Parts: sequence; C-alpha cells; structure tokens
Amino acid sequence: MSDSHFEEGARVAVLTLQPLDRLLDYRAPEGGCFTGAYVEVPLGPRRVLGVVWGPGEGSFDAAKLRPVTRVLDAAPMREEMRDFLARAAEYTLTPMHAMLRLATRAPGLGDTPAMRRIYRLGQAEPERMTDARRRVLEVLRDHGGLAFTLGELAEQAGVTPSVVKGLVTQGAVAEEEAPRDLPYPRLDPELPGSDLSPDQATAARALREAIASRAYGTTLLKGVTGSGKTEVYLEAVAECLQHGRQALVLLPEIALTAGFLARVEDRFGARPAEWHSGITVTERRRLWRMVGEGGASLVVGARSALFLPFRDLGLIVVDEEHDTSYKQEDGVLYNARDMAVLRASILGAQVVLASATPSLETWVNADTGKYRRLDLPARFGAAELPEMRAIDMRAETLPPSRWISPTLAGAVTARLQAGEQSLLFLNRRGYAPVTVCRACGHQIGCDNCDARMVEHRFLKRLVCHQCGETKPMPTACPSCGVEGKLAAVGPGVERLAEEVGEVFPDARVAVLSSDLFGTARALRDQIEAIAEGAADIIIGTQIVAKGHNFPNLTLVGVIDADLGLQGSDLRAAERTFQTMRQVAGRAGRAEKRGLALLQTCQPDHAVIRAILSGDEEGFWRAEAEERRAAGMPPYGRMAGIVLSSPNVQSVFDFGAALARADAPLRAIGAHVYGPAAAPIARIRGRHRVRLLVKAEKTVPLQAALARWVGQLKPPNDLRMAIDIDPQSFL
Repeated sequence: MSDSHFEEGARVAVLTLQPLDRLLDYRAPEGGCFTGAYVEVPLGPRRVLGVVWGPGEGSFDAAKLRPVTRVLDAAPMREEMRDFLARAAEYTLTPMHAMLRLATRAPGLGDTPAMRRIYRLGQAEPERMTDARRRVLEVLRDHGGLAFTLGELAEQAGVTPSVVKGLVTQGAVAEEEAPRDLPYPRLDPELPGSDLSPDQATAARALREAIASRAYGTTLLKGVTGSGKTEVYLEAVAECLQHGRQALVLLPEIALTAGFLARVEDRFGARPAEWHSGITVTERRRLWRMVGEGGASLVVGARSALFLPFRDLGLIVVDEEHDTSYKQEDGVLYNARDMAVLRASILGAQVVLASATPSLETWVNADTGKYRRLDLPARFGAAELPEMRAIDMRAETLPPSRWISPTLAGAVTARLQAGEQSLLFLNRRGYAPVTVCRACGHQIGCDNCDARMVEHRFLKRLVCHQCGETKPMPTACPSCGVEGKLAAVGPGVERLAEEVGEVFPDARVAVLSSDLFGTARALRDQIEAIAEGAADIIIGTQIVAKGHNFPNLTLVGVIDADLGLQGSDLRAAERTFQTMRQVAGRAGRAEKRGLALLQTCQPDHAVIRAILSGDEEGFWRAEAEERRAAGMPPYGRMAGIVLSSPNVQSVFDFGAALARADAPLRAIGAHVYGPAAAPIARIRGRHRVRLLVKAEKTVPLQAALARWVGQLKPPNDLRMAIDIDPQSFL
C-alpha cells in the first residue's frame, strides 16, 4: 500500500463512495496521479468522488478504460489512513465504500480554492438593537470569532440576510474578502500551564515522556471527579505540539465543548479547531482540508473526528472514555474508543483514556498490563469528594404520585436556606414514560414502533423516543374513546419539575434535558447560567453527569437509583455504577463539601453498596470475575445481528435459516442464540429480529461471521446489521 506515482494512461484502482463490493479500474489522467489522491471519476452518466487505492489489476483492455476526470486539490490520503480504514472495515465487517464515506464527510472537497465573502463580529454597536440583530451578534460572539458566510450566519441566527447587511452598514458586523480555507491560529505550547498538584505533576510527566518516545501506547488516566484530569492531559497535548505533531481530543457531548475550548484557549493562547454537528458547512470543509495540510494542530470533536485525514497525529485523548455515546449505533457500527486505539497503533501515537469510572474493558486492559494506568486519587485544591448516603425508600412515607422523599426534601430545604444549589437526577426525559387509560387499560403506543409514547408536557405532545414520531396529547382514549381517563404513569424530569414547583414554590428551577433545547448553544447558555448561580434547584437527565462544573452545587439527589438495575442488560451494573458515581461527582467541587443522596428500594444491592462504600476497585474486580465466569466481554466475544423488514414472516424465516446454517460458527466453537424478536420489535414500521453470537476471545470471529452470513442471500426488503462488540441489545 506504499504511495506510488502513476504516469498518464497507467491503470489505477479507485475506491469510490458508491455501494460496490470492489475497486474500479481507470486510466491515470494527464499529468498522472499518486496513490491516495482524491479524484473525480466517471461512473455511468455521473461523476463520483473516489481515492486512488493502488495499481489496477483488472483484465479489461487498458485502452478502453475511462480516464480519471480530475485530481482534486487536497492532500492525498496517507498510507496509514488507508490502512486504518481497511483494518477498521475488517474488524467491524463494514463495506469499504462506507468507511470511505466516514473519511470524506466534508462538503465541497472538489471545489477549487477561491476568495469568498465572510462575516465576523465588528467593532461598533448598532444604533438600534432589535431582537433579530441581537441574535446575529450572539451567534458571532458564541462562536469565538469564527467566520460565517452570509447564508450560514442568517440561518444560524434565524434572520433574513438583510438583517446581517444592516449590521454591516453600521459596523457591528465586519464583511471581508478572505481565502476560502485558512489555517487555524497557532497554539503556543510554551505558555505556562496550571499549577499542578504532586499527583497531577507525576501523571503529566509520565504522559509527556510517552509522547516524546514517538511510540504507540495507551494510558488509562483514572481520576476521581474534580481531580483535574483535563489539566494533566493538556500537558500531553503541549508536549505533542512541541514535537510538531497534531493532537485530537474526543468529547462525548457537544454541550461540553464550549467550556473545554475556553480552557484550551487559556492554556495555549488560541482556540483549537472544532469538529461536531454544530459547526457550519464552511468550517467543516476548512477543517478537513487544514488537518490534511497541517494547518490545524489540535482538533476537539465528536467521535467522527477520528476519521479526519491528519497529517501527523501524535496523540488521541478520549475524555469520559466510558461514555456510551462513543458507540455509533447506526450506519457504520463502531466504538470510537477502540478505533482510537487501532489508529494510534498504526501511527505510533499515544492514546489517553480519561475517566473517573472507566469501562470494564479498559479497567481489565489496565489491570492486565496491556494499558498503563495513572491515578489521581484526590480532588484538586480544597475540594473534597462528596459524602454518599442511601435513602431507603421502604422506610419513607410518600403520598401517591410523589417521588421526592421527606429526607431528600429536608436536605434540599437546608441548601436553599444556605444559598447553595441542589441537583435532582432522574434519567428519564419527558413528563411520564407511559400514558394509560383508566377506563380500558390501553397504553398509548407509537404507530410505527413497538414502544410506548412518552408525554412531553412542556411541548404538549406525545413523543416516541425510538423514531421521533410526535402527536398531540389526546383528550380521549384512542382505543375506547372515553374522555378524561388518560393518566400519566411514572415520573420523567418534567413531572419532577412540577413536583419541585409545588414542594419548593420560591425556588428557581432549571431543567436540563437534551430534548428541551433546540440548539447546542441554547443548552450551553443554560449550563453557563446555572454555573453562575441562575438556579437553586437543577433537575436533569444523564446530560448533567458529563463533566459540568457547578461551583455552588453541594447536594445531589438521585430520585431512582434502582432504575438502571432493571432488565437483563449485560452492562446494567457497570452503567448504574458509572452514572451514580459521575452524577454524585457534581457535588462539592469547590470549597464546600458535597452530599449525594441515593433514593433506593434496594440499599443492600451489591452495586448500591459499592457506590456508597467508594470501593471502586472491589466493584470492578467482582464485576470482572462475574464476566470471566460467564465468558462474557471482555473475557469473551460477542456479535449482534439485527434483521429488519416490513414483513414480519420474512424476517423470522430468514433469521431461522441463518441459525440453521451455523456450521462456519460451530467450526470455531461459537454459539448462535436466536432468532428472537428484539426488545423493541418494531421501529419505523420495520419488524426487528435479533441473533446473538458468542465466542471465545481468541477465535477469528469476523472471518467466521463473514462466511456464515455470506451463505444466504437476504430478501430485497430485508436489512441486516452486524454489530461487533454490541453495547445495546434493544
């Protein structure tokens, strides 16, 4: 796969974005081309994007081959990137065209460099401030001086282009002619960093030495919440930049990006490049090109940033590495944490997996010596870890349809009197998870899915959390037609907010739930306002457990600590442990010590006891031993196969035929379970059936899976997804 130059007319093999199972041969264009060149090639009547993958090997007469239309003005795809895509495809059993699509997710790659008109924040204030003008200026301020095209700025602010033009006339917005894609500002690694504690300094020194070695290695940076893991791995970023290499920091949530960017700017004197769904199309194209040319030294992004064409990547940080959002659950099914380790091993780069509550896979890899482990056992500065206590709900007296126990209510009241903040955590969006008719017992479900619709009272609608379908909240039962008998069953954060308003009528309440904010900016603004003291009581879903710092927050109350322990999920105990420890870690991050209260009906459950005792190592050891005894990951291997079709008989018949044809799997000692209806058996009108393959860790599972599914041709209306190392079993 080494890079070669092909003279004009030579036969070259091109990987295109089209869903084909092979490379296509073309003739090299006038001037020739290199392996890895991004090219435009004819395919039928269309022109499509592709990458020169190597010499052509077909038997078709070379003189009759169609020539490459043109070579794009972009840095060629490097050999390590082609190797990474090929190995990731092999591991996840993904077609190569789909992997290439992940690596070219930037618009306008074929456009020639040109000047363009851009808009930035100006120096003057407008003579008359209107709501529309205020929104334009807020967008520009929120994006830290990034440039927008006229259309992008108008769209983000929700105004017409004439509003922007009016602000240009008054000098409040600057209009400039600029090259289409500019390098990002230089980050200065020589600027002084934060004062580090002895533990932080030891960990930072170890990471710096690893970066300087220019060799591959993976390190678990395990530190309790508030211990300053970010400051430590920013020292590794500094070392990487000093060696002239690029760094990538992956974050699990866009809402975390703003605070992190500010910390990077404080540390290095400039903002890094951003890559996530919230950036503009123009910025996406610029970043993709600059990363390949070396014009962006540090990228902060979501999981897909792992597929950017870095010129010389020396460090990948996966922050909150345990977070489930690193697993892509549709399209190409991959875990960004595992793919980060794969890419770094090819590059000779370092990986830092940072977490207060690492995934069991990472903990085991560190425990067995495959990964190095660095610990930060204490909070930074004066802050102490919160005290943790259980509230035994069996001993509490609550009226029906109430969820805040008297003990928790008393603790919140004490915080209100002291002028401190409280957080009430419930991992359920909406008002109530089920709406039932008291007359006939009907539960309102989605028309397209086998899922109950969730009442969102703030929106006055019912919402399906599987497909997004919404409908107005009915006044009569859709089954029996009786009016006034529909009742909400169970709590969501909106219902909890209603209860808080009744129990604490004078408190300022903020609800943090991803579905209540139209944009990442709106969510970010609310988080910043809370951190500055704009709310007395915060009510939140799992979004509040992810890295936010509320200095005046001293009480965390978990409404239903048992919620995650229900069901048969392989990782239920692990995820409950992680979520509870993470959300408890929001308390007492400044001078005042925090308190975390867990409402539970199972105070003697092993997971609840482990959370309260703080014996994290004991919990991981017990959980690991249980998995080892059962041959489950990380001590065994699993693959999930999801079949879906509009025809329920067709999908079950094909699943049964697959299960019978399991000889390739039996040959490696693997077992097939199923087919069985998926727990959510219908989504968007498609019936879903699951099979599960379980094998020993050392067997060649992917090759056997490929042979197994390759024996049968599925019906045209049936889709099959193979999920290696599944995280979800829905």
